[in-house]
Amino acid sequence: MLLSTVSFLLTSARLPAAALSGNPRQAHRLLLLSVLPSSSPLRAFCPAASRPSPATCSAYSSSSHAASAMAEQADNPLLADFDFPPFDRVDPSHVRPGIRALLSRLEGELEELEKGVEPAWGKLVDPLERIVDRLDVIWGMVDHLKAVKDSADLRAAVEDVQPEKVKFELRLGQSKPIYEAFNAIRNSSAWDSLSDARKRVVEGQIKDAVLGGVALEDEQREKFNQIQQELEKLTEKFSENVLDATKKFEKLITDKKEIDGLPATALGLAAQTAVSKGHENASAENGPWVITLDAPSYMAVMQHAKNRALREEVYRAYLTRASSGDLDNTNIISQILKLRLEKAKLLGYKNYAEVSMARKMATVDRVQELLEKIRAASWDNAVQDMEDLKVFVKDSGSAEANDLTHWDLSFWSERLRESKYDIDEEGLRPYFALPKVMDGLFSLANKLFGISVEPADGLAPVWNSDVKFYCVKDSSNSPVAYFYFDPYSRPSEKRGGAWMNVVFSRSRVLARNGSPVRLPIAHMVCNQMPPVGDKPSLMTFREVETVFHEFGHALQHMLTRQDEAFVAGIRGIEWDAVELPSQFMENWCYHKDTLLSIAKHYETGELLPEEIYAKLVAAKNFRAGTFSLRQIRFASVDMELHTTYDPSGPVSVYDVDRKVAERTQVLAPLPEDRFLCGFSHIFAGGYAAGYYSYKWAEVLSADAFSAFEDVGLDNEKAIEETGRRFRETVLALGGGKSPLEVFVSFRGREPSPEALLRHNGLLPVAA
Repeated sequence: MLLSTVSFLLTSARLPAAALSGNPRQAHRLLLLSVLPSSSPLRAFCPAASRPSPATCSAYSSSSHAASAMAEQADNPLLADFDFPPFDRVDPSHVRPGIRALLSRLEGELEELEKGVEPAWGKLVDPLERIVDRLDVIWGMVDHLKAVKDSADLRAAVEDVQPEKVKFELRLGQSKPIYEAFNAIRNSSAWDSLSDARKRVVEGQIKDAVLGGVALEDEQREKFNQIQQELEKLTEKFSENVLDATKKFEKLITDKKEIDGLPATALGLAAQTAVSKGHENASAENGPWVITLDAPSYMAVMQHAKNRALREEVYRAYLTRASSGDLDNTNIISQILKLRLEKAKLLGYKNYAEVSMARKMATVDRVQELLEKIRAASWDNAVQDMEDLKVFVKDSGSAEANDLTHWDLSFWSERLRESKYDIDEEGLRPYFALPKVMDGLFSLANKLFGISVEPADGLAPVWNSDVKFYCVKDSSNSPVAYFYFDPYSRPSEKRGGAWMNVVFSRSRVLARNGSPVRLPIAHMVCNQMPPVGDKPSLMTFREVETVFHEFGHALQHMLTRQDEAFVAGIRGIEWDAVELPSQFMENWCYHKDTLLSIAKHYETGELLPEEIYAKLVAAKNFRAGTFSLRQIRFASVDMELHTTYDPSGPVSVYDVDRKVAERTQVLAPLPEDRFLCGFSHIFAGGYAAGYYSYKWAEVLSADAFSAFEDVGLDNEKAIEETGRRFRETVLALGGGKSPLEVFVSFRGREPSPEALLRHNGLLPVAA
């Protein structure tokens, strides 16, 4: 995901936020430098090529109080100069003073920009980019640490300064001098001479400003800003409640019979968790074992535990996360929906979905049309999936056949898949050791895109010893990007899911040390099972797909050729197109040469037998109708809540979900189903009225992959040529062209959903 909560893009209602310095006069540069010791981290804001504004300089040179403040901040890593963020040195005590000092400085730079703003690139966009970038980088560090190294102290610090950060973002996004300068560029005689990328920057900034409330006056603007502040608090609280509710559930098991069926990897993880909870002598063989709602533990129970009562207990706990007591998200959901609707109406839209669509490829009507087309194509297959499962359970002689229900589906589906395709997913783990998977992934990237990925551990500070750091090089062996990879689950401090996020964007303006551009940096985060004992992390095939997915996001960020940071990499791309590269990369997991290059037994070195590869391919569309409907349910309830639903009316959000489920779920949900209380994508991420993006981009990605199928997946030369074309269009152009233009540049025509339906087995191959 994206961001996924994916937070790697900004909501359509406000500008992206970050910052560096303005572009002032030499006298003030010398004034500030004269009072700073050579070792001072505050020189981060006085790099040789770009010094702070006069207002900023005077703030730090006019009094002994200012000098004292500088001394207090000297050891704050958030204010340090760095090539790579000092993740290892940031702790909660740095957040309040660091963010407040940064905001004060940026306020001065913004005032200076507004005073001298002109409708010229160097007088408008370049200084704005410095402001936007610096806050994005520094706040991004704090936000990232909150996601991967959460603590009560960090939460409290973020909660204290977040309103001040949002206030500055609103001030920046609603700047009329900046807005008018962009409009002046748009209406100038020089418009036609601008590059496509620069036109996209200008048009994007104008649209973001309008959606950010720049046209509102007085009471309306004040109300809009109050809404934004409240939404920021509510979405943050929603996310915290989900994490806390997930952590809260722990089930200690001492009798191995209760977890009969769990594979060795799951037993090892459960024992390792028990050790972390104080059961020092816990072992995989003898226990005790601790079951949690963290994904590796939860999925192992649902798919493999023979104990039906245990499956029910864990399923109900997961389905009702954050829906009761102090962690109840029900009222938060209601407040979020009310505020989003109110915000939409202030901006002149009928509903929040229209606000969301203003910065996307799709329209509400086209989204609903696509969802219905895929739903209709999936329904009969999903009904047949359920019938097949009932027959299989009955033929197995299980009493569960008489009342098959939700906590039985994953368990019996796994048994049916094993029976039908002779595939044991847990038995495949030894063939998918993380180091080998990463080697194969990087080899694929080299073949398709002509890049090499090399370990660079030690070059950049990291937030956990398990985090890896890599350098991406082009065919001339020159670095083009870097990325972090944080692969393992840490349920006590790290939120669930998988995502990619931006650390630095590629930028001409922010180049340093004589380089023509600043290179992009990303981080990839997953939550797979960590190494147990002396075994490496052994992955399920689904986890392999997840790593390929997130690397696809990272590739689009890292291989961009755009030098304008506002449209470089994943920035400036319409939200419903950002999943194209990620879902495109997943297809390669089923490519024979690729899969066999990564699938080697971690102990014996034995290659995955070809007959097992054939079975994996055959099983690719197992229960495809069911899984397709699941995504349609999520996307449809998201659209309903943000179009027709009245959050002040008598109908509850759960009523809406149940109504949607009638046409998207063969087995009706439980009355106590509260999955919405954990639906972070739309209530704490960037996917509000945007969850459909997964299906929308899946259409694009399937069609893009079909270009490789067309030239022959065994034709290496043609595959390499097509891969280079994919790099030069989809991966290189970023937000510098519209996604449709980019797709047509690669594919030679507009996208069609036929490839997706065919890949999912929902259309005949000849279609």
